[in-house]
Amino acid sequence: MTIAQHLNDGVRRREVFGWAMYDFANSGYTTVVLTAVFNTYFVGVVVGGADWATLAWTATLAASSLLVMLLMPAIGAHADLRGSKKRLLVLTTIGCVASTAALAGAGPGDLWLAVVAVALSSFFYAVGESLIAAFLPELSRRESLGRVSGWGWSFGYLGGMLTLGLSLGYVLWAQGHSLPASHFVPVTMLLTAAVYALASLPTFMLLRERAQPQLGGVSEVGVVASLARLRQTWREARRYEDFAWLMACAVAYQAGISVVVALAAVYAAEVLGFRQIETMLLVFLVNIAAAAGAFVFGTWQDRIGHRRALALTLAGWIVMTLLAAAATGSGLFWAAAVMAGLCMGSSQSAGRAMAGLLSPPDRLAEFFGLWTFAVRLSAIVGPLTYGIVTWVTGGNHRVAILCTGLFFVVGWVVLARVDVERGARVAQQSVRRP
Repeated sequence: MTIAQHLNDGVRRREVFGWAMYDFANSGYTTVVLTAVFNTYFVGVVVGGADWATLAWTATLAASSLLVMLLMPAIGAHADLRGSKKRLLVLTTIGCVASTAALAGAGPGDLWLAVVAVALSSFFYAVGESLIAAFLPELSRRESLGRVSGWGWSFGYLGGMLTLGLSLGYVLWAQGHSLPASHFVPVTMLLTAAVYALASLPTFMLLRERAQPQLGGVSEVGVVASLARLRQTWREARRYEDFAWLMACAVAYQAGISVVVALAAVYAAEVLGFRQIETMLLVFLVNIAAAAGAFVFGTWQDRIGHRRALALTLAGWIVMTLLAAAATGSGLFWAAAVMAGLCMGSSQSAGRAMAGLLSPPDRLAEFFGLWTFAVRLSAIVGPLTYGIVTWVTGGNHRVAILCTGLFFVVGWVVLARVDVERGARVAQQSVRRP
């Protein structure tokens, strides 16, 4: 089949390219800010390695996730009512780029500047990620959701590698000139913001807003109407049983993924003694594997079925946690990292495609807002659980990573409750009339 045969009528290939470019643009934020660079800089330089430094970092991310949980479902409902997904995406992109650039001003002792900028950038990133995902069912045919979602995710990891590669190059140059982290980390934040801003421009130029305002008067499409719409969705939740089970599944397995994203560098440093350069190379390898996993697995997902595909990736995550826990040297841990990358790209692509399939066509932003609610809840539960386990066990990261594997086991069990065909049928029958 040609690319056009996987797309809905009226959707051009360049529009899908513009949509995928947003994944390309925003992946550098999570790769550089949350995973490879600023997290360790926050703990070691901004806070000065205080006993409460890691707690301050995880608490900041948790507060941002909580804000997303509270606001994103209503933002999604509002976007559907006004037909304004693209307009809101522009605003959230500006917010994330600006707050990421603000991180460049965070030096030793600048705790509150760092906390506010991280919380805001993480919030805007999550909202933008939800809004761009809501375009997927408008672009792709139902039978090709996995494939098209995989295109976006794989392209996104290439963007993460670009941003990380530029940052790594500058870090190596700066360290070669004996410059401190307080010099080169702020530059990597500016690089990340610049790539985000420039790479997102094709999205805004090529991606169309197909949704139309669903109510006539301006007074009917404000915040009150959006919240009323959301309350109605919650009341009707029993009709969307399969979407609800998918959200429960996402809370579980995304909690495990959140641990890998937020704490992989900490695990590598604390258990295996990785240096910062080694950690950045490790994250670079994970992105390569994730890009391959998302691209290849998207095709398999459409062929073997969404639920079976996601179940296979969760089994892979379980194997990954066992490898990481067993690693006593760098070799086995690098193997675990490759497994994590393959599973990360495929599981996140599979989950987004399933959410699109089970969402009513006239409430895509609203339902992806609920999906984001689940993902953000997992971002609180996962790292917090990891931190509690390390605290209770006296800093035993191996036990903590084994406990992380339980999230994937729970997700695998809950996934069995999802009937994809039934859920998709209910979603297609649930179009509301204005």
